[in-house]
Amino acid sequence: MQFADFWYIVALSEQLRPNTVLARSLLGEWLAIFRGDDGQPVALRDRCLHRSSRLSAGKVCDGALQCPYHGWVYDRNGNVIAVPAEGNDFKPSQQRQVKRYATKEQDGYIYVRLADTPSVEFEPFSMPYYGEPGWETVRVINRFANNVTNCAENFIDIPHTAFVHPGVFRNSRQQKLEMTVERWNGSVLVEYRNETRNLGWYSHFLNREGAEIKHSDRFYMPNITSVEYQMGRNRHLFITSQSIPETDNSTLVYTDVTYNYGIWNKLARPFVRWTAQHIIRQDVEILGIQGEAIAKYGTQFSNTPADTIHVFVESIRAAISRREDPRLLPNQSVKVTFWV
Repeated sequence: MQFADFWYIVALSEQLRPNTVLARSLLGEWLAIFRGDDGQPVALRDRCLHRSSRLSAGKVCDGALQCPYHGWVYDRNGNVIAVPAEGNDFKPSQQRQVKRYATKEQDGYIYVRLADTPSVEFEPFSMPYYGEPGWETVRVINRFANNVTNCAENFIDIPHTAFVHPGVFRNSRQQKLEMTVERWNGSVLVEYRNETRNLGWYSHFLNREGAEIKHSDRFYMPNITSVEYQMGRNRHLFITSQSIPETDNSTLVYTDVTYNYGIWNKLARPFVRWTAQHIIRQDVEILGIQGEAIAKYGTQFSNTPADTIHVFVESIRAAISRREDPRLLPNQSVKVTFWV
């Protein structure tokens, strides 16, 4: 198994309009993304076979991509279908085909898989309740100067919230919490107990009665986190992030905040968007600081019991780095007490 076996978001469906070409980077590979003559998304290596120009700087005409340098034209299969300098002497050739990658479109996202023959046929992750009646989704995109592992760990890390997002999302109260952390089948599953109203600005709206919150965190290999809060009827929230590895220290994160607030759904939308982006902007800053220190001193972390979730995530991603299947790692379940 390798990271290239999985599907990664490269664009929102709405971003990929007809006659539009997008430049993307994925696992260090440059991609030119556009819609072919059948309307389906196409991903080609972002390099013209002729003189190595960037195809993403070109233009799309009738579902074919034209290089901006000498006008070579590529169809949705990566075949060269026109060479202006050859005029009527042009003849198609199997020698002239740029690398093409598999694509899928799902839940309003465009996905690309780099592996031609993956070790396992995975499907793109299904975003919770996306487009379903009674649910709203706010979608934000942010770039982090850090790697996928550290981004994913941040998104399912409670202790940092009281210090990076004070007031907005938790305050430091030294409240005793409990969690059960389980590594199973290439995933990390976390269930929390004893959470009540330490939710920042919107505590009164989200949990007026102060009842115990049902809160769970999930990590799905290789790059997906999903946080779920349930605070009674019509107070249900998912925060799902897909961390896309552009390079070793640049991660583009697509985050869906999908919620059911009953009659407040539409009214809450601008507040949800602003709060989500405000919190993520703070995470971008702190992960940038962490990334700088890692670049200088490395990743010799000193863990506490509250970091068990991170240790499990790292074990899964490390297995893939070794080209091993994380689903073969032994199942583990750990109960942890910590304070926030």
